[in-house]
Amino acid sequence: MPETAVMKEKGWVEVYTAQGLTEAYIIKGLLEFNGIPTALDYEAVGPLLGLTLNGLGEVRVLVPPQWREKAQALIQEGEDREANPEKP
Repeated sequence: MPETAVMKEKGWVEVYTAQGLTEAYIIKGLLEFNGIPTALDYEAVGPLLGLTLNGLGEVRVLVPPQWREKAQALIQEGEDREANPEKP
């Protein structure tokens, strides 16, 4: 059974949907740097073809349910910082 199927069985939850593996790995790195266990879930053909079509290029970032709020807060903080780069 693939790793992400096991994670879903254990109740891991989606906290972010990225448009491609590059963006997903950036989010995964942010969360793991902050101590949050993370897994990626995606259709195998998406990265192969390099497409974002009908969900093929979407990559779902999963975390254990007890980490959901912290993960979402970190992601939001990063998005806010990206939107307002002049703020420290």
